[in-house]
Amino acid sequence: MTNDRNPGENDVTGATIWLTGLPSAGKTTIARELARQLRAEGRRVELLDGDEIREFLSAGLGFSREDRHVNVQRIGFVAELLASNGVLALVPVIAPYADSREAVRKRHQQEGTAYVEIHVATPVEVCSVRDVKGLYAKQAAGEISGLTGVDDPYEQPESPDLRIESQDQTVEESAAAVRALLAERGLL
Repeated sequence: MTNDRNPGENDVTGATIWLTGLPSAGKTTIARELARQLRAEGRRVELLDGDEIREFLSAGLGFSREDRHVNVQRIGFVAELLASNGVLALVPVIAPYADSREAVRKRHQQEGTAYVEIHVATPVEVCSVRDVKGLYAKQAAGEISGLTGVDDPYEQPESPDLRIESQDQTVEESAAAVRALLAERGLL
C-alpha cells in the first residue's frame, strides 16, 4: 500500500508516536494526556491502546515472540495508515523486541511517514509498585508467566528519539517533553 495523498492537499501533518516501555511504565497515561492536549487544540489524534488492539485486531494471538511480532506489525500498519492521512497516532504499546520496532520504523520510512519512538524508561522496581493491571503481583504469585521485563525479555531501545524517566516527572511534564520533540520536528 502506498501513500496516495497529494502533497499540499491537506496541510495537516500526521505522525506515529510510539511509546515503548515496561508494563505500568506510564506509556498510556502519558499518551492520554498528550491526546487530551492535542485534541483541545483541534488536532486529529488517535490513541491505539495495546489492550484494545489485542482484543479487536489481534484476537487469538498469544504472547510468544512470533505472536508479539505479528501484533506489533499490525499495530504499526494501522498507525502508519492513520499517520499518512494526517492523524497523530499515539501508540502506547510495549513492543518488547527491537527488531519488531525497527520493522515498524522501516515501514514508515518506506512510506514517507513520520515516526517517533519514545522510550518510557521507568525501572521495573517502580513499575511493579505501580502495577496498574496487577500483572506484577500475579507473576510474583505464580499465576502468570511471560511478563515482559521480569521473566520475558524487554529489549530497551538503544537510541530512541526521546527517553522519558516517568518516575522523575509529572505526567504533564512527560507530555510536554513529547510535545517539545514533536514541535522541534515540525509535527505540530
